[in-house]
Parts: sequence; structure tokens; C-alpha cells
Amino acid sequence: MLEHFFQCPYCWEEISMLLDTSVSQQTYVEDCEVCCNPIEIQANFQNNEIISFVAVELGQ
Repeated sequence: MLEHFFQCPYCWEEISMLLDTSVSQQTYVEDCEVCCNPIEIQANFQNNEIISFVAVELGQ
């Protein structure tokens, strides 16, 4: 697991989440821990490192 910090696309607060680097391509929804809005997360990993990370408003 890898802790990753990023900015919420709704409230712009910096938040963090634990990412599972064992799955190379991931897309899922997780709620912001500050404003509770749903965020679509798209993450790609290679050799247990992030090669891309996108956090967008759900449905955008």
C-alpha cells in the first residue's frame, strides 16, 4: 500500500488515500474525507510506483 496526497476536485482540500500498488490499472470511486463528495480515481502503477493518477468529479 502507498499513501498518496492529492487535491479534492470539489473542495480543493489536500487529502490522502492508501493505494494498492499490486493492481497495475485501477478505476474506482471514493468519497472525499473532508466534503464527502464522490471522487473518481484513476491510477496506474508500474514496479510498485505511481505512473499516473487522476482524481475527478464523478461523472465529469
